[in-house]
Amino acid sequence: MVTLQRPPRTAAVRGGAPRVPKRKRSADGPMERQRRRMFWPFTAPALIVYATLFLAPVAFAFYTSLYRWDGMSAMQWRGLTNYQMLFLDPDFRSSLVNTLELMVVGGVITFVISFALTLVLREMRARLFARSVLFFPSLVNGMVFGIAAGFLFSPSGPVNHALEFLGVTTPPKWLSTDNLLPMILGTLVWTATGYYTSIIMAAVDQIPPYLYEAAELDGANAFQRFRHITLPCAWDVISVCAVLWTVSSVKIFELILLFGGSTNAYPPVSSWNTALYVYAEAFPQASVPRLGMATAAAVVSLLMVTVVTLVLRRLLRREPIEY
Repeated sequence: MVTLQRPPRTAAVRGGAPRVPKRKRSADGPMERQRRRMFWPFTAPALIVYATLFLAPVAFAFYTSLYRWDGMSAMQWRGLTNYQMLFLDPDFRSSLVNTLELMVVGGVITFVISFALTLVLREMRARLFARSVLFFPSLVNGMVFGIAAGFLFSPSGPVNHALEFLGVTTPPKWLSTDNLLPMILGTLVWTATGYYTSIIMAAVDQIPPYLYEAAELDGANAFQRFRHITLPCAWDVISVCAVLWTVSSVKIFELILLFGGSTNAYPPVSSWNTALYVYAEAFPQASVPRLGMATAAAVVSLLMVTVVTLVLRRLLRREPIEY
């Protein structure tokens, strides 16, 4: 008895398209191979410099923050005790609050003024000259503004003399402990506003003029054009400026030191930020340096900036606008 076997079903019999064997990916061209060979020779030096100047110091700072060390004697293991003592220290908590105040309040004031100046400068004829004047303070070291503000607002300075001439018998104590942080904040806004205005205006210059012309034909006023055209089109640059401000506001040091300090003393603790706290712990005036506490405070500042930057990038993310 002969057993008949059914022939195997092919793709055509099943009604599907015949299978085509996958082709192997063609070899890359000579240009692509050359680019791959040149990748590491060009990027390795930059990576080495970055790792040496940034990653290695950060790793060593974190390592030091786990020890008790004065910079001279042997290091003593403390684990996370430095971080616990850090947040129990009222000076550090006050410095952290001041840092956040300079970051948030100063950032809001700076960008509100920058937006207002952008709204005005875009309509000006001599806007290039005005932008140059606004950008000039960013070219001068912050120490100059600290010295100038200390001279202007001193008890016998020109500001108080002008107020007395106008009839104010008891002028304010501008540089007192209670007013020191607002004065620092005002000087910081004064020096930073022109810088960020210039960056935003550079982005505004790239916006096609026909968008503003169409808005004017539709009857939009200057504020409406800024809200619906300038702000959305320059949003990517504004988000980058927000990140730059966040990073720079934490690194303020010489301005606070010059405002409230002298050659023999630090500023009042009520005006410290985290950068000045780190400096005071590492280089105290009448005690042993506490490098473990100083590096712990530096690590906390770095983590704070990282978290705030990530949150900002998340909140300010927008779809790109094509025009």
